[in-house]
Amino acid sequence: MPIPFQTFDPDLFARAQPLLDDEWLARDPELAPVLPTVLARNVGQDWHKAGTFRHHLVGVTRSLTVWQQPRDVRLLGLLHSVYGNAFVDLVKFDPASERTRLRELVGESAEHLVYLFCTQSRTQFVQKVLGQGMEEDGSLLLDKDGTQHRLTPYEVAAFTIVSMADTIEQWFSWQDDIYSRFPHVQHRPQAVHWAASLWPGPMRPTGRMVHQINGLSKALKHPGLKDLLPTPPVFGHCNHHLSAANEAAAASLYWSVIQQDQPLVDLDVATGVLESAVRHNPWVGEPQMVLAQLYLSAGRHDDAKQAASSALHLFSAWGNSWDKRVQWDAWVAWTRILLQAAEGGPWPERLDKLNNVALRGAH
Repeated sequence: MPIPFQTFDPDLFARAQPLLDDEWLARDPELAPVLPTVLARNVGQDWHKAGTFRHHLVGVTRSLTVWQQPRDVRLLGLLHSVYGNAFVDLVKFDPASERTRLRELVGESAEHLVYLFCTQSRTQFVQKVLGQGMEEDGSLLLDKDGTQHRLTPYEVAAFTIVSMADTIEQWFSWQDDIYSRFPHVQHRPQAVHWAASLWPGPMRPTGRMVHQINGLSKALKHPGLKDLLPTPPVFGHCNHHLSAANEAAAASLYWSVIQQDQPLVDLDVATGVLESAVRHNPWVGEPQMVLAQLYLSAGRHDDAKQAASSALHLFSAWGNSWDKRVQWDAWVAWTRILLQAAEGGPWPERLDKLNNVALRGAH
């Protein structure tokens, strides 16, 4: 069975490449004016899942930028938890007294989205979207304090896309344990499950949430939501299905190689395991990137080029990493090194020379 590598899209990479610079947000004409006010609320000092709250807000906004979302949706990404919500106690703006201030800063439409996103039930929203609970026109009814609130189709589309970016930016195995079976969370006493709370744990990639993001992406094809906002370029522009079983299998196979449970002296076994992981889940870049290095080590330069270019395409499509052990920009940087070597650049023959590799020219 052929390996389902993705076709590299140079235009997509061109959109992602400027975002590799840590200062990209400060130069964004739509977002830069908001940044000083957000940073003044100490978002860089608050813990958040795989990093700080600043890392999270910027990472979500980065995906939305790659996905070419309009200003109000990107501002929603940058501010999506600043009024607090059921999952985080980080209230950076008081919704009772500071809505006017935020409205003056970002505009009425963006502040309205932020307020709704923070104050409506995210769990209920995800459950209904995944359960195809939208109305015929794409609107969605949510229950709050015994009353119903109707989200417009545009709000549903915006919240779905931001939820996709929000999940891919933060989720890894620690949250798989803490929020087991989200959005159907089963609250359990910590005394019984204390081991699951040891942050950050083994830092495995999530084994279940890419399937959920895939479910959210398919909801964007609802007739009432279609074409309201640019379609994210993940899962083949949200056209392909990823089953829960395939995601779980791919994550397990990938991690077995990363943990060196597979023999690496003879590369055939590890290579075969990673090829199987990619067949199960061809929509994340890290397994394909590691596979590219195994191909290079075996002298299979053509195969390495396919795997590395596909991985680079996927990293560009997400704007975030799936494997949270290192940041997105680091995964992209190493993938470009592998692609350079596969295209005829030098690949070290001595192990210590791996420490010296550098990018030459544009890839």
